Amino acid sequence: MDLLRIHHLAVWQWEGSGPPILFTHATGFHGRLWDRIIEQLPGRNCFAIDLRGHGRSDKDLQSYDWRRFGEDTALVARELGFRAALGVGHSLGGHAMALAAAMEPHAFSSLLLIDPVIQSRDRYNNSPANVEFIARRRARWKSVDEMYERFRTRLPFSSWKPEILRDYCEYGLLPDGDEFVLACPPEIEASIYRLSNHPDADISKELLIIQQPTVVMRSGKLMTKEQFDLSASATDPKLASRMPNAHDEYLEGASHLIPMEYPALIVDKCRSFGVK
Repeated sequence: MDLLRIHHLAVWQWEGSGPPILFTHATGFHGRLWDRIIEQLPGRNCFAIDLRGHGRSDKDLQSYDWRRFGEDTALVARELGFRAALGVGHSLGGHAMALAAAMEPHAFSSLLLIDPVIQSRDRYNNSPANVEFIARRRARWKSVDEMYERFRTRLPFSSWKPEILRDYCEYGLLPDGDEFVLACPPEIEASIYRLSNHPDADISKELLIIQQPTVVMRSGKLMTKEQFDLSASATDPKLASRMPNAHDEYLEGASHLIPMEYPALIVDKCRSFGVK
């Protein structure tokens, strides 16, 4: 596996054959959270982006508006010369993947949008969520093991597959002197959540031109306007009906963190698109 630099972005590549598969992650995460899914797709040409402000990508950018992530994803697809790729995106990454498919339609043959936080139009009202608890996240750790032991018995991480939690900690920290710091600084993560309801994040017009066969996979745990819950789904329950060639798959028992809880389900869904 190689680490590529595409402008301000870090992109992980697993070399293989066949049409490429591009993975994009959720807010606060990184591209290596897809490792345990990609290893079940041996021999495929897979790529996973560290979105701006995350992982090994640049963090000194001025804008973390939601559209910037879609533009970055389209940039990667364009720079790598994608044709007929499968795009797999979770949460913020699903929102970004949908916008990228609208911007670069020939780059993608199909899409798997996993609880992509594309909300109903009435939610884009410029009222930022109260996410001060995210801005106050602990950013500094003595070791990967310390972070892992702290999280493994706490929700929502205790519902994750242990090996995925280990990857989250391993690649979610960067060395800083004798300690480690979060690869997505809490202030950046909080700023992304604050902008999630901004009118500029509404990609309703772009949804209308996405012709690729699309699966919208949604959590059964729905977010309410009264409570900001990171494990709940803010995705419009009617999202698939707003796209020309999409269908909805509703997972009643799953939280918003579907790839971490049910990685085998994501592998099976990728294979349903013809991925061997």
